[in-house]
Amino acid sequence: MVLGLAIRLDTVYSQAGKVAGGDAYYYYNAAKLLVAGHGFINPYLYIPHGAHHVVQSADFPPLFIFALAIPSAVGLKSFLVARVWCCVLGTAAIGVCGYTGREIGGQRVGLVAAFLLAVNPNIWMTDELALSEALAPLLIATLLLFAYRFWKDPSVKRGIWLGVVLGIAMLGRDELTVLVVFLLVPLVLLARTLSWKRRFAVLGIALLATALVVAPWVGYNLSRFQKPVFISTGLGVTLASADCGATYSGPAEGYWSMPCALADSHNPWFKEHPKADDSAQGAEYQHLALDYVRAHENRLVPVTLAKIGRAFGFFHPLEQISFDSYIETRPYHWALVGLGMYYALLALSIGGTVILRRRRIPSFPLWAIGLEVVCSVALTFGQTRYRTTFEVSLVLMAAVTLDAIWSALRRGRGAERWADPADPASDRPPSSSDPWPGERLDEPALTP
Repeated sequence: MVLGLAIRLDTVYSQAGKVAGGDAYYYYNAAKLLVAGHGFINPYLYIPHGAHHVVQSADFPPLFIFALAIPSAVGLKSFLVARVWCCVLGTAAIGVCGYTGREIGGQRVGLVAAFLLAVNPNIWMTDELALSEALAPLLIATLLLFAYRFWKDPSVKRGIWLGVVLGIAMLGRDELTVLVVFLLVPLVLLARTLSWKRRFAVLGIALLATALVVAPWVGYNLSRFQKPVFISTGLGVTLASADCGATYSGPAEGYWSMPCALADSHNPWFKEHPKADDSAQGAEYQHLALDYVRAHENRLVPVTLAKIGRAFGFFHPLEQISFDSYIETRPYHWALVGLGMYYALLALSIGGTVILRRRRIPSFPLWAIGLEVVCSVALTFGQTRYRTTFEVSLVLMAAVTLDAIWSALRRGRGAERWADPADPASDRPPSSSDPWPGERLDEPALTP
């Protein structure tokens, strides 16, 4: 954790003068407005030029805004402090990931997983950007920790905790809602130590716990928007920027385009409804985007594959790194290192899956995070930081593989120490009943 914090702080202070832009501008200023007592309003319409135009907003889920509001609430309101605070959140994720690894495969797996998360450029580059992906590793590591604790000892209490943590994660990243289907439901229904009646009871209680966590935010949104809003309203404008001519062919295929969203904003409907709230505007953006998709159905499959390929590093990966460097100000050369590390972790994760299967430990909760990313980018667009949640799973599975390799090497060295050239049967590895090297045979054997 100390190593990870040092790396993250170095990335912040190497660009200490960075100003908030894009989504970071929204998060940072929305948090300050929340602390100032304005509630959840659109900072783009309130702050520039002293407009003070109050428009209710739920463009993003609320949890990261709450997190950024903590330093602002105690008087630390600079963007530099917000970025440092994101580094602290990223450091906390390292510790939780270590505990999750220990829950999955033992202490050494936990230590290796924590180290990999600390040094993974794809994680620490995101932390300094002050985007919601800085909170994502902490949410995912915590969710997986409670998932594996439930798998080891399924009970009503642990089911409640799993549901609560999933609800919190949904308030941080609304696309994690699909984990109700991909993770929570199968994990509970596969709890073999429980009767089927008990499984359905635990599942119902866990789902109720999830619903109770998100209910206050959903109720708040339903009370302040023209159209029904549950967790966020950002899908419409996201689709508008992802489904247009610029993203259906050419260099930006599968990516996003701000000019596309701006072009849709000049649609006559927006001129006729200048005071429409975020929910109504989001619905119109979504309507325009879906009209474009229907008119270009022949391009839907290749563009969707391009989106997924961009997110997972298999479609123009170097071009995607250039986009990340130019648009998100990621260090280009560190992004190259991150791409190489991602490929290595992905390869190691295959071995980790096989090892977990042989140990009868489920790996589907880890792969469920990757499936969630696939669904998310297929619906919206592909970019590297959308893969952040899955990087946590890759780190954990890679740690299982590296631990197994280390154990095999140690067993091999142990066999060499015990081999006796005069005894053909002495090439066996030592067993727990053998004395330790240097131990007298007439003394009680020490327990390893």
